[in-house]
Amino acid sequence: MKIMRKSESIKNIALALSKFQSEVENPKNTADNPYYKSKYAPLQDVLNTVRPLLSKHGLSIIQSPSGDGERISIHTMLIHESGEWIEFDPLVLKAEKITPQGAGSAITYGRRYSLSAVLGISSEDDDDANSLESTNGQKKLTEKQINRLYAIAKSVGVSVEDVKRVLMRDYNKAQAADLTKQEYDEI
Repeated sequence: MKIMRKSESIKNIALALSKFQSEVENPKNTADNPYYKSKYAPLQDVLNTVRPLLSKHGLSIIQSPSGDGERISIHTMLIHESGEWIEFDPLVLKAEKITPQGAGSAITYGRRYSLSAVLGISSEDDDDANSLESTNGQKKLTEKQINRLYAIAKSVGVSVEDVKRVLMRDYNKAQAADLTKQEYDEI
């Protein structure tokens, strides 16, 4: 397990990131994901939203892909003009197709997710808390949440069968639909 690395001090970068986050707005979700019937902000929209504010606060991002064609890693580093930096654990994705297009798609997807996570923004519809249905006082997962759980697992190379084994082993649940919202958030 790799651990996030950082410069000796992160005082300046932490202050700059705090100021950045107080000003940034989530990018507009302008693209459709027909598979999940949701919307998201394409990478270029995310970058166009964050770059001016990053620059204003002396921050910059470096993202570099690596991989073997099947597994793609996105390495993201946040840098401050003071020389302070934080290098985040890489996001590793499994390319859907082992082609240049498949690798490119995984790189773009990974960059968008890594960038959004590092900067504390959202680049997709996320109504998990609002879309929960209540049944006898118990909050029930929506189909969208269940699909999202399996999509995230798939993106990191975890099979549906492996997810089901974890559900049974760690939560004593036969299917994702039986999870509570808290268990879903833990997973």
